Amino acid sequence: MSKRTYQPSKRKRATKHGFLVRQATTSGQKVVRARRRKGRAKLTVKKAR
Repeated sequence: MSKRTYQPSKRKRATKHGFLVRQATTSGQKVVRARRRKGRAKLTVKKAR
């Protein structure tokens, strides 16, 4: 049997999908902008501790 594909890690989650990562690229900024426009409560994932 193979492992499940989702093996959660807070650090990996933040470094891949965090706010600073989104702001680093133009397309990432578009993502945040679109989520703001839509009225999302969470724009990006929480920062890892």
